[in-house]
Amino acid sequence: MAQRFIKKGAFAYDVFLSHATEDKDDVARPLALALQQRGLRVWYDEFELKIGDNLVAKLNAGINGSRFGIIVLSQAFFAKQWTIHELNMLEYRWVTENHMLFPIWHHITIEEVTAYRAWLANIIGRRTDTFNVEEIAHQIYDAILASYAEQQAADCDEF
Repeated sequence: MAQRFIKKGAFAYDVFLSHATEDKDDVARPLALALQQRGLRVWYDEFELKIGDNLVAKLNAGINGSRFGIIVLSQAFFAKQWTIHELNMLEYRWVTENHMLFPIWHHITIEEVTAYRAWLANIIGRRTDTFNVEEIAHQIYDAILASYAEQQAADCDEF
C-alpha cells in the first residue's frame, strides 16, 4: 500500500497526542477531551483506533496528518517501543518541517529528559506538577491559534 502524503496546510488533525498507556487516565484522556472541547481536531488513540486497524499504519497516518505534536513525557513513555516510534516520527517532522511540539513533563526531571533525548529538554513544555490539565490545554490551544494566525498572515503576504 502506498504512503499517502498530506499537503502542507491540508492536515486532518490539529494535534497528535503521544503518550504511554500508564499516563492515559491522569493526563492523556483529560487533555484530549479538553482540546477537543476547545474545537481542536485531536488524534488520540481512543478516538481513532478501531478493532482490526493496522496500528503502525494508523499511527503513521495520524502523525503525518497532524499539524502539531503533543508528547506526554514520563518514565512509562521512555520505556515503551510504540512511544519511541511516535517520538522518532515527531522528531523527524520537527527537524525537517519545523513541526511544533508541545512536551508535557509528567513526574519526571530535566535530568531524566536530558538523559533520554537531550533535544527535548530544549523545548519549552509544561509540567503536570505545576500546571493542571485544563491550564495546559488552554496554553496549547492559545499557541495553536497564534501559529494558525501567523500562517494565515504569511499566506496573505504572498499575494
